[in-house]
Amino acid sequence: MGTNTLKLKVAERIEEPGNILRLRLVEASGAALPAFEAGAHLDLRLVDGSTDLWRQYSLCSDPAERGAYEIGVLRDPKSRGGSVAVHKLAQVGGVFEVEGPRNHFPLEETAGTTVLLGGGIGITPMLAMAQRLHALNQDFVLHYCTRSESVTAFRSLIEKAPWADKVVFHFDDQAADQRLDLARDLPAPSADTHLYVCGPQGFMDWVINTAEAAGHAKANVHREYFSAEVDQSGGGFEVVAKRSGVTVRVEAGNTIAKALAAAGVKIEVKCEEGVCGTCVTDVLEGIPDHRDKFLTDEEREDCTMICACCSRAATPTLVLDV
Repeated sequence: MGTNTLKLKVAERIEEPGNILRLRLVEASGAALPAFEAGAHLDLRLVDGSTDLWRQYSLCSDPAERGAYEIGVLRDPKSRGGSVAVHKLAQVGGVFEVEGPRNHFPLEETAGTTVLLGGGIGITPMLAMAQRLHALNQDFVLHYCTRSESVTAFRSLIEKAPWADKVVFHFDDQAADQRLDLARDLPAPSADTHLYVCGPQGFMDWVINTAEAAGHAKANVHREYFSAEVDQSGGGFEVVAKRSGVTVRVEAGNTIAKALAAAGVKIEVKCEEGVCGTCVTDVLEGIPDHRDKFLTDEEREDCTMICACCSRAATPTLVLDV
């Protein structure tokens, strides 16, 4: 569950370039909002007829502001319905049930050098980080990559910011020398240099793999996936819900969470893609086959947790603490 359950009202709806909607949300009661740290996100409940979804959106507003939260939502027709629902439902005056803020992408505020890399809608958490780093007078640079200058959301906001000189724009459809060049644009690895990346999965994988190959420590290359392709292939296996006294079979194409739910054992699920961490469940016996983008390499190696919305088993049986 989120740290807080809120009723947030849409105070402003701003149409940004690139089919991105920027929403300014306030407490419906008029109260001050809970504080948040740069990198945090909100869980929005989206109810529209028979649709009832939870989706996660990074906060892009200044963490110092308590009067409103801002998020950005790309309308993606290839998504599973969440972004389309937000664009439809988020009318001025409308109210959303919200959980959070929660932060799985925290900023190392004492780093000597910070490099922020945002691809497309992945710019949203970077905006909050940039505002926080500026307030702390910390050294940073923000690389913002988009398909074209004409679809670059938040540009007017960035250009008016007191930290605008820290931002480097990269457009896919312009000259090669202004595109992101990781060999040129990443600093040399050091214990005091931290990188943050968010955006489409291909962009993120490229940045992460290149940075680590160049010698940046895994612990210093921070990432947040807002969506991921889930691999549901593989043979069936058994899951024992120890506290509930239930055993289920999870066949190919099904998930642990859905199989248990059909047997009356509920694990809370929100993103269904292994990116938000809501469904993380303790593993008592067996070895998980991790398919998520949420757990760290160390957590995967420990084999004590699993994202039940997408991951599978590498052993015939998994025993879970549910």
